[in-house]
Amino acid sequence: MENDSEPEQSSWAYLPDVCLRHVFHWLDDRDRSRAALVCRTWSCAMDSGSLWRCRTITFYGQPSRARTLEFQSALWYTKKFGKYLKHLEIKLSNPYNTPFIKKFQVIMRGLLSHLGKCNSHLVSLSIKYLELDCLIWKNVVRAQFIKNLAAFLKRMSNQLDYLNLKGARITLEEGCELLNSLSSLTNRSFISEINIEDFFSLHLSVYSSALFHQTMSKFHRLAILTFNYNCISDELLDILREHSSHSLCTLNIKCHIHDPHGQVVSGMSWANLAKRAPKLNVNFFFERVMKHDHLARILLVEIPVRSISLRSCYFSDPDWTMRPTLTNLLPAYWHGLQKLTLELNNDHELLDNELLQLILSCKRLLFLKVWAFLSVSFMERLLQNRAERKCILTTIKVRIYTAQDDSTEEEQLLADIYRKFKYLIDSELNYFVIIYPVV
Repeated sequence: MENDSEPEQSSWAYLPDVCLRHVFHWLDDRDRSRAALVCRTWSCAMDSGSLWRCRTITFYGQPSRARTLEFQSALWYTKKFGKYLKHLEIKLSNPYNTPFIKKFQVIMRGLLSHLGKCNSHLVSLSIKYLELDCLIWKNVVRAQFIKNLAAFLKRMSNQLDYLNLKGARITLEEGCELLNSLSSLTNRSFISEINIEDFFSLHLSVYSSALFHQTMSKFHRLAILTFNYNCISDELLDILREHSSHSLCTLNIKCHIHDPHGQVVSGMSWANLAKRAPKLNVNFFFERVMKHDHLARILLVEIPVRSISLRSCYFSDPDWTMRPTLTNLLPAYWHGLQKLTLELNNDHELLDNELLQLILSCKRLLFLKVWAFLSVSFMERLLQNRAERKCILTTIKVRIYTAQDDSTEEEQLLADIYRKFKYLIDSELNYFVIIYPVV
């Protein structure tokens, strides 16, 4: 007998659009394009703006046939879905020569031009590690790229809330031109978060620039500012206090050995800012700035420090000692320090006692990461104090350096310590500790 009934529909055919969009959200571009070919319902769902609000576009520097399509797909995406964008991230990965940079600049000109015309929703823009001071950025190409980016920022200045230009490495004048673009329409900017870490070229004393101070005075609602210590001055702190103290909650400050950091900043300027911005927390990241006299000039007691990271990056200096920093400087933040990261080549001094005493003195310390020469017994003492509630650590990540070729005995001791405190580690700690031979 012939069956004239319609074929049974798959349950997918009855799935509501909102559910389809949720599923499609997890697909990459290739799978999305294939799914759009299944049926008209899926194709319509794929054109939903909610699927295209966040986008990361990566331009890979290694030459290949597949890579050339990335430039075309970036423009295609912008023209088709750019109007929906709210969060855009551009990545430039390992650029290898000037022709590639020229092509990148041309594509970015078209991409930014189209976005500027069609998009009214973009609130977040990230273009990291441009490294515009590299030789592959010829002067004409570099100038054109900065001009196009400045025009785009000017166009988007009323809607952007987050800008990340970390690693741009540009001159003081070019950097201020880009930042001024955010306030060129009204002479004020109400963007809340800016990342300008490594934004300026190395060795620049930005802190002494009147142009930089004038530029920063146009920001009136900063909540999070990430930048280098070579930008810090009494003038900048006063500007932040005057214009953004009502909103300011986080300063992330990087201090690198190659950046100038010898300026004198008043503790009173920090105190005045902290008083006007009661929600303020300051996070310091030191790269190879380890000497006590350098740190003492920067780490003033008036600063509301929440996090400190000190990294020597495997460099060893017999004239450098960490002990005064652990015993004299860092204890000043016992009431506020929540996160401590130490990556040290301290092969010339043992710091077990000083480090343990610092941890116990910091009453709010939750996160500890240490890569250093330590004795294994340090971990047993630390865990014992944690078991006795003498500290409140929730994360412990330790890499114990050893100069021994054979670390079997130390690893066995560490395993014994783990078994002893397993009940504590499993129930209360994010714990990772290893022996790391350094030969």
